[in-house]
Amino acid sequence: MATKHGRVNSLEEAAAARGIEPAKLIKTIVVRLSDDDYRFILVPGDREIAWPKLRTLLGVNRISMPDANTALEVTGYVRGTITPLGSTQLWPVVADRRLTGTISIGGGDHGVGLTVDAEALIKALNATVADVTDRTPAS
Repeated sequence: MATKHGRVNSLEEAAAARGIEPAKLIKTIVVRLSDDDYRFILVPGDREIAWPKLRTLLGVNRISMPDANTALEVTGYVRGTITPLGSTQLWPVVADRRLTGTISIGGGDHGVGLTVDAEALIKALNATVADVTDRTPAS
């Protein structure tokens, strides 16, 4: 099911607009392992990437986040709209193990979300499932 809402200013606003709790709103973060090697990381909204865990999983010493222009070039999406669904490149996907049940993932444009079953999405993306996040510190 697709949900369309206006622009929002925070993950919490997006979750409210989609009628879900922030933990069920999934952020897609693109990371760079090397010049031509990227991954999509699926992160629950109430969590952040645990860089040491992700580096260990991927067997690398260094991971970076591409700048906005590079992210657009390698995914076809601007930051804030990135999703592995329909990306211009089929980069491997890592899904945090906490993705369960019904979730909402970005639909490739601002204010667009797709409500899907986490297991079905993980299977369709052939994602690696692992513990790659930590709870986001309270502000």
